[in-house]
Amino acid sequence: MKHIYDCFIEKDCDMIEINPLVLTKQGKVLAADSKITIDDNAAFRQADMKKEEDTSQQNQKEQIAKEHDLNYIHIGGNIGCLVNGAGLAMATMDII
Repeated sequence: MKHIYDCFIEKDCDMIEINPLVLTKQGKVLAADSKITIDDNAAFRQADMKKEEDTSQQNQKEQIAKEHDLNYIHIGGNIGCLVNGAGLAMATMDII
């Protein structure tokens, strides 16, 4: 756990997730899969991590928005919502 915490701080992480964490028949703990996200505002300090990013699962529209420093979340449908702030976004989407 200390190594995970140290990595979280050193690499400016938003999240480090291990899922699933497996207990083998031999009694060893194994991290079978993991995900790490880096704070976008700290990306300039983490250029080595940026090179490792797997974009194969990203939505193409979200990827284009990211290239232009825009936050975009594709949830399907044909209605868009342009807002300033998460609270307003959530309330507006609830109304829609």
